[in-house]
Amino acid sequence: MRKIKLALHWQILIGIVLGILFGIFFYEYTIYTKWVGDLFLRGLKMVVIPLVFSALIMGVSSVGKAADLGRIAGKTFSWYIVTTLLACILGLFLVNFFKPGENVDLQLQETVTDIAVTNNSFIDQIVAIVPDNIVQAMAEGQMLPVIFFAILFGFFIIVSEDKTRILLTDVFNGIYEVMIKITFLVIRFAPIGLFGVVSNMVGAQAGDSKALGTLFGSLGIYSAIIAGGCIFHGLVTLPGLFKIITRKNPFKFMQMMGTALLTGFTTASSAASLPISLRDIQEKAGVSRKVSCFSLPLGNTINMNGTALFESVTAIFIAQAYGIELTLVQQIIIVLTSLMAAVGSAGIPLAGLVMLAVVLKAVGLPLEGIGLVLVVQQPLDMIRTSVNIWGDMTGAAVVAHTEGEKLNL
Repeated sequence: MRKIKLALHWQILIGIVLGILFGIFFYEYTIYTKWVGDLFLRGLKMVVIPLVFSALIMGVSSVGKAADLGRIAGKTFSWYIVTTLLACILGLFLVNFFKPGENVDLQLQETVTDIAVTNNSFIDQIVAIVPDNIVQAMAEGQMLPVIFFAILFGFFIIVSEDKTRILLTDVFNGIYEVMIKITFLVIRFAPIGLFGVVSNMVGAQAGDSKALGTLFGSLGIYSAIIAGGCIFHGLVTLPGLFKIITRKNPFKFMQMMGTALLTGFTTASSAASLPISLRDIQEKAGVSRKVSCFSLPLGNTINMNGTALFESVTAIFIAQAYGIELTLVQQIIIVLTSLMAAVGSAGIPLAGLVMLAVVLKAVGLPLEGIGLVLVVQQPLDMIRTSVNIWGDMTGAAVVAHTEGEKLNL
């Protein structure tokens, strides 16, 4: 009898659908499936830091020359800044056109208890990039300091003597290969793990009629704007730029990256999908290690198209809900602050809410307004995370194309 072998992304999709059904019809039993999802997420988190660290060092050291590194970095940062600004501008247009905050009942506001409001200035964020203890930064999952140290380490491998350069390049290539193998082991359990994640998430809301009513009621337009803006950015803006620059089919590329996008969507974590993104963009799309291992880990931390759109829309939505008129200058400040706050967002679930406090504070909006949007954040976080990941992937492919690499599209 011939065995039917499903591709991983189909297995994941089946796991997600079963998780949704289980969460809806058997939500009282999701306490028995939660541990499966937790175990899978812990496995992904286990590999992220060593994988990012080794991938970045390998990517930087394999560039060859310091001038080449500067060129690739310049192209990568340019893509990230342009696409994130376009996302913010799109959000600004939509929220001003539809004005969803004018119809919101302030009694729906929830108490904000789990969000640590940060008082760090932009300068403080820049200073925090340089780690005072790299081991502690790794242990605490602080991605920006880890990325800074890895890039610095990789750069000085390039300029070292041949003997040292060859030795260290081989060592970190080996570490990266081992981390990829461990990652593949974790990913094999993705369908089961995501079943546990989704069933628990859906089960937590299935019995809450108030939360579901709010979602489709007063906050419906706000949710639709963010979801619609993210979808437009993901299916029109990014593919359009991709097509113009590479002359390749962006949707064929999206299909190749389906497993990573599904993982990011269901976990609401761009960090969780990074191992899969690295594997698929190299093996399926043909992007070189030197580009993918530099662009993707960097983009995973600083390129947050969906998060920036969410923060700019939400800030103006809160202003509308409280009857506060924002000037054009204030809205421009929101866009620029959203851009900078997106850079500081961790690739973990709901990190955008933490950075939203920075955006609100920049224009003097009440932080209590965050409580208005808490009930709808989980589904919106899933959508914007997918857009964040898609922005990283298209950026890496575009940079690879401009470097003369031939994409498998």
